[in-house]
Amino acid sequence: MTARENRRETDQALHTERGEADRKYAERRDDIEEDADSVVQLARDRADEVLARARAGADDKLDETGRKIAERERAQEDAVLHAERETADIELTDERTERARALAELLRKERAQTDRYLGEEREHSDAAIAARDGFLGMVAHDIRTLLGGLAMSAARLATLPCEDALRQEVQREAARIQRFTSKMTRLVGDLLDVVSIEAGKMQLLAAPHEANDLVRETLDAFEPVAAARRISLRGRVLSGSLLAELDHERILQVLANLVSNAIKFTHDGGAVSIVAEPMGKDVRFTVGDNGPGVPAEKVQAIFERYGQSASYDRRGLGLGLYISKCIVEAHGGRIWVESVPGSGSKFFFTLPGTQRAGG
Repeated sequence: MTARENRRETDQALHTERGEADRKYAERRDDIEEDADSVVQLARDRADEVLARARAGADDKLDETGRKIAERERAQEDAVLHAERETADIELTDERTERARALAELLRKERAQTDRYLGEEREHSDAAIAARDGFLGMVAHDIRTLLGGLAMSAARLATLPCEDALRQEVQREAARIQRFTSKMTRLVGDLLDVVSIEAGKMQLLAAPHEANDLVRETLDAFEPVAAARRISLRGRVLSGSLLAELDHERILQVLANLVSNAIKFTHDGGAVSIVAEPMGKDVRFTVGDNGPGVPAEKVQAIFERYGQSASYDRRGLGLGLYISKCIVEAHGGRIWVESVPGSGSKFFFTLPGTQRAGG
């Protein structure tokens, strides 16, 4: 999940939490007021009962003339009491309204202050991240230049004339240097990709491309690596046209990540396959292997940033699958894995298809 997605999720969670707090506060306030009204009404009812009994007792001791005089006086007293109760109810309602308004204003100010602090914190964070990304970009450029120089020197070293006794050793060490520089260059590229993804700056140049061509290119690139470990690398290329809307270099990067992992975790003499096929309106790519598989509890984690570098050994920082996931989702597709421990894994991803002809 990128920083922007994290922020959107945080803001949504904060909005939801505030709404839930407001709802619970309103319910609690209504319950308190309802209970208070019930207590007041109960007290009034009991007072009316006591008064009624007292009047009944007094009436028994009065003659007819006295009762009529008492009834007129009581009517006046009841009117005064009713008016006083209405006044008290109005004052109580006004007091509650004013209290609710004051609490709402206080809550609004507290939330505004929280939002201001959060905004300031994010500004500081953005400035720090921008400074870090700029520095990382400059360092990565310099590192790539140095790595390129190392690779060229290693290539030249392998061609230098030397005694036959040393030639094989020199060539072996030169090849080792080239492998290390290649891995380091890829790692620098992965780190820069993560930076661009987190900043929301990863650019795609999508256009209709033949999915079959991508499978062939990937096979050509990895056949020497697979052959060195006696791993069978096969691809199923469908007849006819199989077009998908994609950024050619980025999807090759996804396939390279998946095939590289498949070869890395397949035992010598094993098998790895690549397939591109239609799936409804989409094109689905599948990279399968017969390696040890992915533990069930790690199936989701391996697509998270640095998710592979924990207990499940993927021999790296765990950036490849995270970058692949971001690339595929930026295309409007999705990526997932199906795996049975001990029986291998199949990694799938889909891309939006375009009009096909003849297939």
